[in-house]
Amino acid sequence: QVQLVESGGGLVQAGGSLRLSCAASGSIFNTNVMGWGRQAPGKAREVVAGVTRAGTIMYADPVKGRFTISRDNAKNTISLQMNSLKPEDTAVYYCYADNQDIARRFWGQGTQVTVSS
Repeated sequence: QVQLVESGGGLVQAGGSLRLSCAASGSIFNTNVMGWGRQAPGKAREVVAGVTRAGTIMYADPVKGRFTISRDNAKNTISLQMNSLKPEDTAVYYCYADNQDIARRFWGQGTQVTVSS
């Protein structure tokens, strides 16, 4: 099992910035990819960014150039710096970690991000 705890959500005006953090614990030694997903009301959850243990990064098109993911393997944490936020970025943001041995994705409890226009 992997436990993930997010922090850093909140309310911000359009054009503003927020930084999300996620701390991982438990069976994290066999996790490779960690990242962030989000779910807006009435929509399916989508992955917005991911990073491998080696540092390979991917971003979903809607957030490229605005969001930056980072990972600290020594501290078992990842962060998401979100700049130039838009109202359409409003969602619950979830941290995730992929356990490659059992091919399972673990999710955190989520943190609300609200961007006002």
